[in-house]
Amino acid sequence: MNKKIGRIFKGDKVIWMVFFFLCMISIVEVFSASSGLTYKSHNYIGPIVYHAGTVAFGVLVAVITLNIPCRYFKLMTPFLILVSAFTLLWVLVGGQTINGANRVISLFGFTFQPSEIAKGTLVLAVAQILSAMQRETGADRQAFKWILWLTVPTCFLIGIENLSTAALLFAVVFLMMFIGQVSLRQLGKLAAIIGAFAILAISMVMIVGNDTTQEDQQLTKIEQLNQPKKEKNKLEKLLHRADTWKGRILNFGKGDVAPEDYDLDKDAQVAHANIAIVSSGVMGKGPGQSTERDFLAQAFSDFIYAIVIEELGLLGAAFVAFLYIVLLYRCARIASRCENNFPAFLAMGLGLLLVIQAMFNMMVAVGLAPVTGQPLPLISKGGTSTIINCAYIGTILSVSRSAKKKNEQINDDKI
Repeated sequence: MNKKIGRIFKGDKVIWMVFFFLCMISIVEVFSASSGLTYKSHNYIGPIVYHAGTVAFGVLVAVITLNIPCRYFKLMTPFLILVSAFTLLWVLVGGQTINGANRVISLFGFTFQPSEIAKGTLVLAVAQILSAMQRETGADRQAFKWILWLTVPTCFLIGIENLSTAALLFAVVFLMMFIGQVSLRQLGKLAAIIGAFAILAISMVMIVGNDTTQEDQQLTKIEQLNQPKKEKNKLEKLLHRADTWKGRILNFGKGDVAPEDYDLDKDAQVAHANIAIVSSGVMGKGPGQSTERDFLAQAFSDFIYAIVIEELGLLGAAFVAFLYIVLLYRCARIASRCENNFPAFLAMGLGLLLVIQAMFNMMVAVGLAPVTGQPLPLISKGGTSTIINCAYIGTILSVSRSAKKKNEQINDDKI
């Protein structure tokens, strides 16, 4: 029996344990945080059955992915680049709107987020470029240009509707180039350009965006529905998310606000996340005992870490953060043992992709970063994101299982 289980759950055992704990925490906390969904649907068990089914399917995807020898991921790169480019353009013109942004595509009754596919594809492509252009002194200088030719258009298409995802993805690529020994001078110039562009982008958002509350934005939408449709110019179409971005920047820049001066209607998400955290204590209220889940609009997604803190306490929150740190550490260990560069860069890139997003979500929940709408990987409720993140875990496990190790004799048909 143990041998049969071992044949299924192959690869790095520590990553499997981290994956298992994250999935279990996800099922428990999403069940607790989905009170709003159960109230709206009048179905107490439906949302968690759907989420548990999604997680189970994700585990199946991970098992299938880990059985793919990592050399075949190279062959998939051109196809995935074409799919990513097509779907990112498709979602801009024909995607469904969620929270004011075109982020999902509906196909044959199913919806998926093209950005989730594009993230993994870009990491895969960057890993392949870095591995192919490694020299004894580091990466060839041309590698930097090839990577930017792929990264800039991808992040631009994602950033139009989801700026935070584009920024996090660019950060992952930057770190991959640093690990891949791209010239520090090139990286320094890129960092300077990014800094200048960030200042320009923030200035543009502050100039173009309107400083409105959530209630004002809702009233504006109602007024727009009652008025004849007016054709937007290209700049308005491109910056239609400026109001949201400006609001988040201003809210984050307020600093500490006295309790009596806090506007619960305007900053409801941040306020109730803070209440959940300060009322948690060391041990928390216990699973299923959250009170703020009824007031947080995205308790099961963007702010699920606040619910984790409220229910599991500071110890539980630290344990969740520790799981992501262990995941990144194991990815680094796997990469260090790979004889070839491609699987090493791939494992590190995917590990960084998961962990950086997780850490940023946690920072938002505790008030150390502006609200971005980033879910907590492998814990937040989701469809495409959950399944794709499980595929990332499967890919890392595939590298740990099939990549050629240093100082080990493995069949020539393996990488």
